[in-house]
Amino acid sequence: MAKRYLIETFGCQMNFHDSERMAGLLEAAGYEPALEPADADVVVLNTCTVREKADDKVLSRIGEIRSEAGPGGQAPLIAVAGCLAQQDGAAMFRRARGVDVVVGTMAERRLPLLVDEALRTRSRQIDINPYDDVSFPLGMARRMDPVKAYVTIIEGCNDYCAFCVVPHTRGHERMRPKGEILEEVQEAVQSGRTEIHLLGQIVNHYQAPDDPGCDFADLLAAVDAIPGIRRVRFASPHPRHVTARLIDAMRELPHVCKHLHLPVQSGSTRVLSAMRRRHTRDEYLELVRAVKAGVAGIQLSTDMIVGFPGEADEDFADTLSLVEAVGFHSMFSFKYSERPGTLAAKRLPDDVPEGEKDRRLAALQDLQKGIQTRLHEEAVGSTVEVLIDSVSRRRETELSGRTTGNTVVNFPGNQRELGSFAMVEIERAGAHSLWGRPRSLTAPRPGPTL
Repeated sequence: MAKRYLIETFGCQMNFHDSERMAGLLEAAGYEPALEPADADVVVLNTCTVREKADDKVLSRIGEIRSEAGPGGQAPLIAVAGCLAQQDGAAMFRRARGVDVVVGTMAERRLPLLVDEALRTRSRQIDINPYDDVSFPLGMARRMDPVKAYVTIIEGCNDYCAFCVVPHTRGHERMRPKGEILEEVQEAVQSGRTEIHLLGQIVNHYQAPDDPGCDFADLLAAVDAIPGIRRVRFASPHPRHVTARLIDAMRELPHVCKHLHLPVQSGSTRVLSAMRRRHTRDEYLELVRAVKAGVAGIQLSTDMIVGFPGEADEDFADTLSLVEAVGFHSMFSFKYSERPGTLAAKRLPDDVPEGEKDRRLAALQDLQKGIQTRLHEEAVGSTVEVLIDSVSRRRETELSGRTTGNTVVNFPGNQRELGSFAMVEIERAGAHSLWGRPRSLTAPRPGPTL
């Protein structure tokens, strides 16, 4: 009987796509997917370590899985992959005694070999070695989303922002060849996906190693031109690499979505300098003005950290005023947590009290909720195009999708309409989504086999 695997994913879109890759590798090695840990021979936890809370979730989950009996009454083998594995290395075996395999972010292709050896010998296996090859076999990833396809274009990061652990867990910046990226996009479109997500730690820093004249704007144009694509998104760009050419591309390319995730992290120039973000508050606001002037109707989202070391009341006031000035359509906001190996952890005391971090985070989120509610209410009465990508979380009789600006829209419908494009008249608005009635529907392309 074939061995069975289960992958649980923590973290970002890149982690989600890494899980798709690992699933494909395991299936190529003869494993079959399981639905529950108790049915699996091996459970892979693909981890994130951007914040301390993410670490705690993984450690807690390891304990839960170890208590569940697997096939034949034996608990499943546990493999920890991803950023926490890369960060902790062999220390992961000491932090969580139930771990059998540790595989780092740059060694994911060795996962089946490590798992097979651990199952055969019942011994611990580890590989966190840095491998610079960022290629991946075409068609190997087991895509889990029937509508969207994730395509990694850059691995790693060279920026070393003071708070960020990514350069330590993902390695230095490595670009995938343009030809390989376009082949993967074509394969995804041929499998029925109509929305492509280009991924990278600083996605807009892309420069093709096989075509020196091709920057990120050129890559967008090449992807946009592939027949069958309806939408192209990307994450996450860095403000200092948003060029005039990229703004022009977002305006002119018909399939590139009118949404830009533009992480700022703080509204204070002093804090931005301590964070090593390499842009000031005024430079960021000038960029926002240029983007809004250059791309009509574009919607912006951002990341924000409160309680960074040394953040004073006036610095936080600058953050609030920047949020009001920009009018973000959505925001990911977090309390600062010290990450091992980062410049902030080495050089800056974590001196903002936890209670003050809580207060600032609540104030920021309240402000952002009000802004989102106002922006969504302005959409009532309009008709928007929505790509239907899921069943609504609230009701099985409702579908959910996103506009080109990345706003969630819920409306009545049938699950058979997944992958369709609907023109939806907006009737009601909330802080986090819109609700409306479909007025027309474009049938989905033939769907993929999952």
